[in-house]
Amino acid sequence: MASFMRMFDRALIREMAAGSGMAFAALGAIFAVVLLVRVLSRAAIGDLANDAVFPMLGFGFVRFLPVLLSLALFIGVFMSLSRLWRDSEAVIWMNGGLGPFDWMRPVAVFALPGALIIAFVSLVLIPWSQDKQMQYEEILDSRDRVSTLAPGVFSEDHGGKRVFFVETASANGERVGNVFVQSVQQGRMGVIVARQGHVRAMENGDHFLVLERGNRYEGTPGIADFRVADFDSYAVRIQPQVVAEKAGGPRTRSVEKLFADPTPENMAEWVWRFGYPASALILCLLAVPLSYVNPRAGRSLNVVFAILIYVAYNNFVGLSQGWVGRSLLSATDGILLVHGIMLALLFLAYWHRFHGPNRS
Repeated sequence: MASFMRMFDRALIREMAAGSGMAFAALGAIFAVVLLVRVLSRAAIGDLANDAVFPMLGFGFVRFLPVLLSLALFIGVFMSLSRLWRDSEAVIWMNGGLGPFDWMRPVAVFALPGALIIAFVSLVLIPWSQDKQMQYEEILDSRDRVSTLAPGVFSEDHGGKRVFFVETASANGERVGNVFVQSVQQGRMGVIVARQGHVRAMENGDHFLVLERGNRYEGTPGIADFRVADFDSYAVRIQPQVVAEKAGGPRTRSVEKLFADPTPENMAEWVWRFGYPASALILCLLAVPLSYVNPRAGRSLNVVFAILIYVAYNNFVGLSQGWVGRSLLSATDGILLVHGIMLALLFLAYWHRFHGPNRS
């Protein structure tokens, strides 16, 4: 009997691992494409530097990694167990003497390491990643305007006093071609058009955009007093960006800092971080009774129930976070309320499937 159970455990864990791996690869690819489109749209309008696309993509992927991992675990466990019922393999295993706890054991052995990984991501990796993202965004905001220009896109500097357009730019952003600069100074509008330009750093730390072989037009809109000047070289000072240091929110704080200052927003963040590993483990165990499929009946009803339970569970975790943040519940009450209800549902589902009148 012991060898029979070991064979069952190895077979089921291997199938759940393969299913979860394929689910994570598919979900990760879909999410990466959606996130890449959003980041590229920001870069296309000049709101984000071209060299910041992949770092921002990585930060965004890490932020949603607990969701992808928990969903992949649940899909792998649920679909593997559903296949056993659909192909009548579960009946053979149960006739061999497997009981309810024999089904729970391989699922728990498989889901527990996954839940620990999710706990590490939500408790350690996400705060570190969010803190690094905030620092990286401060560096991007402090960079000069020319280094963030996207070729073929009109963009404004901070304050909207100058509009830049470049047709081409080198890989390092130091040389640009076919430059257009419009500025307003003391009520007069100036337009500069140049064949090319480059960025020059002075000894005192100032940066200038040196334009070569161009024209400057200056005047007051609506009045025919424009002046035109040709130049071989014309320097435009690049105003340094003064960026205020951003205050890190609860998402950037470690668990120790959250409990060191137990404000409602910090405790709400703790409820959110704790919710992902806890929900992943409970959902995987709940997949055992939910996966039952009657070969003579429809095969989609249990899938619908599984989707509804997953969505409702995660929405309740979000609601509990909001309740704790508004001081309607303490962090302990919020965790016990949501996860306690799901544990009660878990025990009820096991009793109904394996001991109740409709036991399988």
